[in-house]
Amino acid sequence: MSGAIVNWGILGAAKFAREYMGPAIHAAKGARLVALATSNVEKAAGFQAFCPDLAVHDSYDALLADPRIDAVYVPLPNHLHVDWTLKALSAGKHVLCEKPITMQSAEFDALIAKRDATGLLAAEAYMIVHHPQWHLARELVQDGAIGDLVHVSGAFSFDNRADTGNIRNKADTGGGALRDIGVYTIGSARFVTRAEPDVVDASIRWEDGIDVFSDVRAQFPGFTYGAYVSIRAHLHQEMVFHGAKGLVRLTAPFNARVFGEARVELHRPGLELLVTRFPSVNQYELQVEAFGRSVLDGAAYPCPLEFSRGTQAMMDAAFAASPEG
Repeated sequence: MSGAIVNWGILGAAKFAREYMGPAIHAAKGARLVALATSNVEKAAGFQAFCPDLAVHDSYDALLADPRIDAVYVPLPNHLHVDWTLKALSAGKHVLCEKPITMQSAEFDALIAKRDATGLLAAEAYMIVHHPQWHLARELVQDGAIGDLVHVSGAFSFDNRADTGNIRNKADTGGGALRDIGVYTIGSARFVTRAEPDVVDASIRWEDGIDVFSDVRAQFPGFTYGAYVSIRAHLHQEMVFHGAKGLVRLTAPFNARVFGEARVELHRPGLELLVTRFPSVNQYELQVEAFGRSVLDGAAYPCPLEFSRGTQAMMDAAFAASPEG
């Protein structure tokens, strides 16, 4: 590594990488975007527009062989995540892989074993745990600001039925609502409460092998959970943590600044409302910087593979509770 800088490469010219993670890596402190792997010259140009010195490799293997690269970001389709994370670790690269990093919780065994054997950092790109709105929400709930937690509710939806070529609409690329956005409603509840479910149930609507609407319910120790996700419904997102003496509501919990301003509302007795706003936080940059601190300084990473495994296990249980057909 070059001084206190992590040199990054990106495997694949995904739209999300071009619009969000690529610029975040380029802008983050302690990070330098060095290379992209794609055989599509036109897609590479979109990255070079904000990072003119970006090198372009025509294959993923070529990027992994580049000795300048310390860490790789993997925004490939879901079904490719495990294989390319393992290949990158074997090539001596730290890995930040898009969610869901696996298709089933059992696949985490190989990832954790390779991470431990190489001594490298491998993590799921679960950006919301780096946003201060989520740290505030967890602090309020854990410190008893709303009394005993009674129920957690959430929703995350958008409608992409017209985009038939989208990987989210294809079963063979690991598409569907739960894998794409259910990780947020489920993982955020686990992050704030620091609890795991005892029982998981679900009602799922299937379409051509993918879940397009998933209503997941669970019993946690001391409280219940209910949240739905859909890729066939009007754009919406929120999370609510309802206690005996108040509630915490997040108005743009997942796509802060895109869906709207990130706000944490604390509702208290007497209809008192306290609002904390986070108008300019870029959670993607914070994610890259946290990754860099872990790589360079050995700081604990906020979203280890063990945490991500718990979210995947809850998704596995939801799928098992309402299988296709």
